[in-house]
Amino acid sequence: MTKATCVRKTVVVATLRSRDLHGRADWIEKELPALIDTATNASLLRTLGINVDALAPDAWPDHVTVESR
Repeated sequence: MTKATCVRKTVVVATLRSRDLHGRADWIEKELPALIDTATNASLLRTLGINVDALAPDAWPDHVTVESR
């Protein structure tokens, strides 16, 4: 059994907005949860041109930011 992988909706929305796809970003904001299951929504993400492997590290919910002092 494989573990589902999720990405943060805010990163997907920001990616779409950076491509001037504001209508699609608005739809994602309204319709999907804060964490998007990449397995369940794989075809949608492909249609939107979102390559989850190429997303920034902060897209992943288990990402931890380490501050330098």
